[in-house]
Parts: sequence; C-alpha cells; structure tokens
Amino acid sequence: MKKIILICLTSQMISSCAFVGVFIPPVKAWVAEWDGRAELAQADFSKQVQVQEAKGKEEAATYLANAEIARARGVAEANKIIGDSLRNNEAYLRWLYIDGIKEHKGSERIYIPTEAGMPILEARK
Repeated sequence: MKKIILICLTSQMISSCAFVGVFIPPVKAWVAEWDGRAELAQADFSKQVQVQEAKGKEEAATYLANAEIARARGVAEANKIIGDSLRNNEAYLRWLYIDGIKEHKGSERIYIPTEAGMPILEARK
C-alpha cells in the first residue's frame, strides 16, 4: 500500500511539474509584455511632463517679454512727456538748476548762468 501511495504521489508531482513547465513560459511572456507596457507608459508620461514644462516656460517667457515691452513703452512715454514739458520752459529749468545747487552744499565753486547763458568762470570769494 505504501508503494502505491508513493507511486501516486510521484506521478502527481511529475504531472504537476509538467503542468508548471507548460504553464511558466506563457506566464513569463505575459509578465514581460506587461512590464514592457508599464515602461512604455512611464516613458510616455515622462515625455508629456517634459512637454508641459517646456510649454509653461514658453508661456512665462512670452508674458515676461510682453511685460518688458509694456515697461519700455511706459518709459518712452514718460521721457516724451518730460521732454515736452521742459521744452521752452526756461523758468522751470532755472528752478531745477537752483534746486540742484542747494543739494551740493559745501562745493567750492558755483556757476550761475548769466543772461547770455554763459557762466561766470572765475569769481572771487
């Protein structure tokens, strides 16, 4: 009886091994296929992330360029306004000149324009 049980168990193990031997190669192929799909999906996702980052940088650069252009237009307009206000405005220019002299206290020489617009080059204390 022991011999029959041993033979049955042995034949059972052999048939199990044969079944596993037949079953393992397709499972390996199936696992390899799914691993490949997972790697492809990861690579595709990484590419999409890089594309989105590049688009974000492009959009930010466009906004920064537009801001710089707007700032330059504002500076140009301010310069034009200042230039127009100073043109033919001798009284304001003279006041700016005198105000500038006040800021430089302690200077040894002060040049004051005459009626002809020429400064007096030497003046004694």
